[in-house]
Amino acid sequence: MTDVDLEFARVRAVLDRPTLRLMSRPTSATVLAVFRTVFDRDVQYVPADRMHLQVEEHVARLQATGARVPASEQTAGEQQDQDARPNGRALCREWVAAQWLVRSNSPDGDEQYSLTSHALEALSLVDALSSDRALISESRLAMIVDAVHRWAARAEPDPDVQIRRIDAQIAELQAERERLEQGDVDTVDDARMRDGYTNISDLIRQLPSDFKRVEEAVATMHRSIVEDFRQEVRPIGEILDDYLVRTDNLMEATPEGRAFEGAFELLRDDALLLRLRDDIATILAHPFADSLGAGERRAFRNTVSILRQGIEDVLAQRRQLTATLRDQIVAHDVVRDRELDAVIRSINRGLATWMDGGSARDRLPLGLLPATAEVGTLRERFYDPDAESVPPPIEEPDDDVFEDLDVEMLRRHGGPLLTELRAALRFAEADSSVDAFHGLPDEQRRPVELFGLAHLLTGHEDFESAAHVAEHRTVRPDGSPVAFRMPTAALDADRRTGTPDTTNDEHAQEAR
Repeated sequence: MTDVDLEFARVRAVLDRPTLRLMSRPTSATVLAVFRTVFDRDVQYVPADRMHLQVEEHVARLQATGARVPASEQTAGEQQDQDARPNGRALCREWVAAQWLVRSNSPDGDEQYSLTSHALEALSLVDALSSDRALISESRLAMIVDAVHRWAARAEPDPDVQIRRIDAQIAELQAERERLEQGDVDTVDDARMRDGYTNISDLIRQLPSDFKRVEEAVATMHRSIVEDFRQEVRPIGEILDDYLVRTDNLMEATPEGRAFEGAFELLRDDALLLRLRDDIATILAHPFADSLGAGERRAFRNTVSILRQGIEDVLAQRRQLTATLRDQIVAHDVVRDRELDAVIRSINRGLATWMDGGSARDRLPLGLLPATAEVGTLRERFYDPDAESVPPPIEEPDDDVFEDLDVEMLRRHGGPLLTELRAALRFAEADSSVDAFHGLPDEQRRPVELFGLAHLLTGHEDFESAAHVAEHRTVRPDGSPVAFRMPTAALDADRRTGTPDTTNDEHAQEAR
């Protein structure tokens, strides 16, 4: 193959790209004008219904002025009519097939359209060719020289040379600072500022198409990996390894990927973003900016927003791919997919056999739902050996376990003896309740007797106010002593001969 054959193949491949196909059609002016009108510099996504309506309105308006407009596909049997109103839905469908539009779902679930990288590249080329500027200018050459000098400094392996470069920069900046301190300020005229602004705008104009290329590359990778999952031509681990390798290559081996990584690093540096915003505001504050249109000023001011939106779209596409991989790994059922694939293959074989022997007008009865399965009564409970086993026999209780109980034993473990306590308080020669309590025998000084003593002393002022607290020594039924501290009451002659509250005593006797 000669050199001219290689060049012809290369040029042919370039001309077949969707970008040049968009610009080489007779109706290119109409399509690009509609794209620029619908997708303004600040609009990247348009809802599907609004897109169809706007395409119909814009194409109809251009058609009325005599412009050559694209004709939408006509249904079978419909007559072509140049004066018929264009079908926006059909045109958008054709543009999606031509890779100029992308139809996707918004986060709310609604369908929306966006421009592909090919359409953005065509619009950028039109904008660049429509602007009145010199191809070679001072700002462009200075930008090239500065870029070459900066990257040459980074590529220099000798540290001494790098130090001399830095010293030269420091001396230059110091001289510039001294000149500014003396009041010698060089003002840039409007023409030179306009030229620098144009070069910067050209670079900014290429950013959306670069981001869109990265997004489309990720989407292509998404479709390829999902297809590998569905066909099961490779193990899942091999597919994941290929995904990681292709992701690294996408971000490192392609110009779009490197541009994305550079912009991503830029957005991580808040100080750099703040300086970029301040520099943009400074440029727009120059008197030359008065000649800029409102759209140009808004587009230049939204440079950081363009970077953020482009990176967010690429990251959203990557998140979607990661979510698809996670869902495939978690919910992937090899057996079920193979059974479904076998059924679909058998259906295809049956259709092929039927098409070989049938004609276009033959009818084949096809049930939409499978027949009802005749299933008898199913068992609700299955055999359980534990449910059928005989319970163990009841063991006879041992009569020798419990001791014989008598009334006296029950009395010792029962409630307080209010009768004996009342008699002790009434007829005792002691001056206080604690002394009267200690005068009782051991079997009547159980700890539970303190509850009865508190019941009988309730209503006595000195007991209620706890003026005197003394230690009450009690004896448990097993003979062990235990002491408790509780209030006491004085026993004078009137209280010893007084009549206690019989109602409380009766209730206590009933409880006991």
